[in-house]
Amino acid sequence: MTRRLISSGSSFEEDIGYSRAVVDGDWVFVSGTTGFDYGTMTIPDGLLEQTEQCLKNIAAVLAEAGATFADVVRITYVLPDAASFPECWPALREVFGAVRPAAMMLSAGLADPRMKIEIEVTARKRSV
Repeated sequence: MTRRLISSGSSFEEDIGYSRAVVDGDWVFVSGTTGFDYGTMTIPDGLLEQTEQCLKNIAAVLAEAGATFADVVRITYVLPDAASFPECWPALREVFGAVRPAAMMLSAGLADPRMKIEIEVTARKRSV
């Protein structure tokens, strides 16, 4: 088995010392991902818009790893405001409604006060 590191080019990865994702055999471990557009390093104000950008960021890294949202087996959501979680359910249901991965939501402070959500996923690539 080989281990491959994937970077999104985010300055956070270099500054902190981590990878956007690690591919280890059939497993894909995607680091906590926020609503930043890593190309412009901007972040929208709203929770729903940040959630949608998180999902775009995660989809891109899963694709680079040879996986899709259908391969996600575990997901963790972190929000500073637990009461706001229902606001992003429509976007989450659209992506994960049929997949139904094991999930957990935590309420905790995030690294930047502009961040309203962080999402971490684990996927296992399916054999074709």
